[in-house]
Formats: sequence, structure tokens, C-alpha cells
Amino acid sequence: MAEENRSLAGQTADALIAYIVDRGLEQGDRLPNEKELSGLLGVGRSTLREAVRMLSSRNILEARQGAGVFVSGNTGVSDDPLGFTFIRDKQKLAADLVEFRMMLEPRVAALAALRATPAQADELAALAWAVEQRYAAGARHTQEDAAFHAKLGELSGNVVIPNLEPIILGAIDLFIDLTDARLKEETLSSHRAIVEAVRANDPIAAEDAMTLHLVYNRNRLRELLARDGQTEDTEERR
Repeated sequence: MAEENRSLAGQTADALIAYIVDRGLEQGDRLPNEKELSGLLGVGRSTLREAVRMLSSRNILEARQGAGVFVSGNTGVSDDPLGFTFIRDKQKLAADLVEFRMMLEPRVAALAALRATPAQADELAALAWAVEQRYAAGARHTQEDAAFHAKLGELSGNVVIPNLEPIILGAIDLFIDLTDARLKEETLSSHRAIVEAVRANDPIAAEDAMTLHLVYNRNRLRELLARDGQTEDTEERR
């Protein structure tokens, strides 16, 4: 009986997704109340609640106390989709994430340059400026940096890229932690070059600027890993 109920809840979850898609609901839109929705789907309220819990765990729906059920603001994307939290060797993870970013982000920047409007280029410039402001204040700039890269993903016009945002955010956050944000000038100059390339609709320049940005990151990380390795060797000899 329990397995049958879970199956019905799963079918109801699929029906809820179809409802969202068919009606063109967007992030932040509110679903009908429980009574109306259970009637629309032809299921009991307990089954509907279980389906909502299932979709909430997948970050598709968000249940707000006293307000109702809403389409999630980051639909279907978990904060840690690939389980990086459970990888113990953070230095190895950081190096591999830079490698991954080098395979992806230069092309993303090129697509953004091809497709961005002048207004969108201005939005990107504002995000780059926000990073500079945080640097100038001596404050952590992870969110601003991630927003800059997320905007490039949005401007690429590829619907898959924004769903990779948690990976990029995790990579930036981890890199800043390991390097103590020491690539200030390289980061800022690279961001400016990317913005100017996007503004000029120059995909080659955008791709080159992003590649250089990531090369700075990779080289800095290699220096740190080499230094840490030497420190460990020295301590072992003692």
C-alpha cells in the first residue's frame, strides 16, 4: 500500500510539472490553493502534499508557510548537484574545477559577445563594477563574482548554461578560499576585458579574455599547491 501511494505521489508530481509547463508558469509564480489543485489533478490532499514535498526536494517548488506553493526561484537546480561537499581533497577539486571551467567558460563568453544587446552589456558592466567595489572595500566578493559569470551564461542564450551556475559558484567560492583572493588586479582587468569584448560583440576577444582569466586562476592555484607540497615535505623531514 505504501509503495502504491508513493507511485501515485510520483504520478502527481509529474502532473504538477506538466501543469507548470502547460500554463507557462515562471519562477516565483504561485500555484492554486491545495483544494483547487487537488481537484484539478483528481487526487487527495495527502497525495498532493507528498508530491509537493517531492518537488520541493528537487528545488522545483517552494512551499511558503501561510503563503502557498510557488515555482522555485532556481527551478530544478540544487545548490550542490554533483556532491562536491563530500569530496575531501579540496585542492584537487579546485584544480579540476578550473580545468572544467576552461573547457566551458571561454565558449560561453564568446556566445555572450555574439548575442548580447547594448543594454545587456551594460548590465554585465555593472556586475563587473560591483566586484571592483567589493575588492576596494576589502570585502568578500564571491556572490558578485558569481553573478558576473552567471550573467555571461544568461547572455550566451544557451538554456543549459544557467543550470550549471551552482558548479561555477562552487568553483569560485572554493578558489577564493584557497587563494585568499590574491588575484585582485588580474581578476579586475580580465573582467573589464570581457565586458569590452561583449560590448563590442567580439566573440574572439571575449573568448581570449576569459581564457586568460582562467589561466591566471590555474597558475595561481598551481603555485599554492606547489608551495603547500614543499611545506609538507619540510615538516615531514623535521
